[in-house]
Amino acid sequence: MSASRTPVVADPVVVPAGTTAADAVAAAGLPTAGPKAVVVVRDADDQLRDLDWTPAADATVTPVAIDEPDGLNVLRHSTAHVLAQAVQDLFPEAKLGIGPPIDNGFYYDFSVPKPFQPDDLAKLEKRMQEIVKSGQRFRRRRFDSLDEARAELADEPFKLELVDVKGQAGDAGYDAGEVMEVGAGELTIYDNLDADSGKTCWSDLCRGPHLPNTRLIGAFKLMRSAAAYWRGSEKNPQLQRVYGTAWPTRDALKAYLKLLEEAARRDHRKLGADLDLFSFPDEIGSGLAVFHPKGGIIRRELENYSRQRHEQAGYEFVNTPHVTKGHLFETSGHLQWYADGMYPPMQVEGADYYLKPMNCPFHNLIFRARGRSYRELPLRLFEFGTVYRFEKSGVVHGLTRVRGMTQDDAHIYCTREQMGGELKSLLRFVLDLLRDYGLDDFYLELSTRNPEKSVGSDEDWAEATEALRSAAEESGLDLVPDPGGAAFYGPKISVQAKDAIGRTWQMSTIQVDFQLPQRFDLEYQAGDGTRQRPIMIHRALFGSIERFFGVLTEHYAGAFPAWLAPVQVIGIPIRDDHTEYLNGFVAALKAEGIRAEVDSSTDRMQKKIRTAQQQKIPFMAIAGDDDVAGGTVSFRFRDGSQRNGVPLAEAVAYVVEVVRSRTNAGPTAPVDPAAPAVP
Repeated sequence: MSASRTPVVADPVVVPAGTTAADAVAAAGLPTAGPKAVVVVRDADDQLRDLDWTPAADATVTPVAIDEPDGLNVLRHSTAHVLAQAVQDLFPEAKLGIGPPIDNGFYYDFSVPKPFQPDDLAKLEKRMQEIVKSGQRFRRRRFDSLDEARAELADEPFKLELVDVKGQAGDAGYDAGEVMEVGAGELTIYDNLDADSGKTCWSDLCRGPHLPNTRLIGAFKLMRSAAAYWRGSEKNPQLQRVYGTAWPTRDALKAYLKLLEEAARRDHRKLGADLDLFSFPDEIGSGLAVFHPKGGIIRRELENYSRQRHEQAGYEFVNTPHVTKGHLFETSGHLQWYADGMYPPMQVEGADYYLKPMNCPFHNLIFRARGRSYRELPLRLFEFGTVYRFEKSGVVHGLTRVRGMTQDDAHIYCTREQMGGELKSLLRFVLDLLRDYGLDDFYLELSTRNPEKSVGSDEDWAEATEALRSAAEESGLDLVPDPGGAAFYGPKISVQAKDAIGRTWQMSTIQVDFQLPQRFDLEYQAGDGTRQRPIMIHRALFGSIERFFGVLTEHYAGAFPAWLAPVQVIGIPIRDDHTEYLNGFVAALKAEGIRAEVDSSTDRMQKKIRTAQQQKIPFMAIAGDDDVAGGTVSFRFRDGSQRNGVPLAEAVAYVVEVVRSRTNAGPTAPVDPAAPAVP
């Protein structure tokens, strides 16, 4: 899940040599305060610069407002610094870890004698407010040498470690959060200066950039604290991580907190327990889900409809084992590039066996199992393949980040000439299928090559990237660049979908791969009799069944469309002697393949209705004396509307029509045109 995107709001401006970016922004008449304030600029090398940056030569820059994605990151990173200053003001013994911005907020790690308590966070917020109101200025300062940095940071052991890593391994030694501290190139520190005296109040190792001053922090809130290992390794000391959020205005903060309340109501982990869909038993292990009967029904419906659509689109179904000898992943390159994400090997009969993290090498073996002709291409292989990935315990989250997952995994083998058309039809297929499940607000992200973490020729990468770009542009959806975000073997498009409350989730991925066909020596006989190498396209529509299940649960807040609902109709007798009548109605529904049952518990009718509402059952069929006498039932729907006195045959036909239509809208009573208008 990620933050929504905000477009750039200003045209480029020129910063004359010897003047600051702030002067150029002001001269252009752009705001430097308020909810649209320009807080940094982006130079010609796509590098963000502080507003007090002074170029040696005239420079054309793009102003970045505080409510743009990059501006929000700067705001949140600056707020993390304010948090760290407050912590060391109130807890002088605290040592600093790292404090990067994250989606919708920030965090900072601290080494402290005892964990933070809720009242500690309240005290920290109060001190942060004082710092914000004081208008401290952020000033960048460069270290001339690593030794100078070590001397100034002598009392900060974790910062010293980052400096030492830079000295030993360069910039390649850091993860994303640590890059915010040291970055590439120069080693710098940011001082917080008193607005009046210019005296340094506090300093932190940081690459920047930062806000001009703390008054631009419009609103913030500390959310919680938790334990976290230094640099994400359980071998390292355990620190206290404080999470917070920051926004340009109080209204934006209030809107976000309201969104969090709604997100908590929709949390698939809570709904999974409330609706008896799935669980994560401790006896099995972290990130390994167990689906209960009701969850199994939903999962089966998801898979069955996907299977039907894939068969119609010309895919051929395959199955592959969960384990393999390590040599397969040596051939594919996964042991070289992806070993950290794999479970350790098992020693069996003198060989290393691995749980598979990917299905693609297995599908390559199927392609290679016999000679292939150009007449067979494109060959589309599809599998509901279960894979296992060793996610760190700190990132495992319900169904949306698991260690064992089933992918709706397809690999398409085609000629170079077929690649462009195949990508375009594939993207249409992906978007149409996601719409069938009720997601219809998309944008696309194009992940391109990271030269340090990739294989293959520049020409192949360029051709694959351009083919993906062309397919994306033909879709008419917004296309957002993700420089360096591709896998080691090829570029990809990812489909980002918004849910019912506006959150963005990464869904389907489509990747072009020239490398694995070469590694596996895949060939087909071309029309001219020569042996040619196919292009391989990787595609997972759901991402994983588990993740998609979690996203849909939150999208629908557990109130699944009738065709997906585990119980579609519940019969509720007004008295016990109406139960047999409803049993006949339910039997007629079951004969049509409808999942229906009668609540024959000893609960009173109103309690049965509340239970059905809590279980989010689409149709409640209620029967009393009048219904029995007239051969009818009365429907009550999830939205509280009712449709009374529906003849049994008509009621069965109505339910069947709604379910088989696969509509994602919840059933409801028709509006009575004769009813008086609501004032």
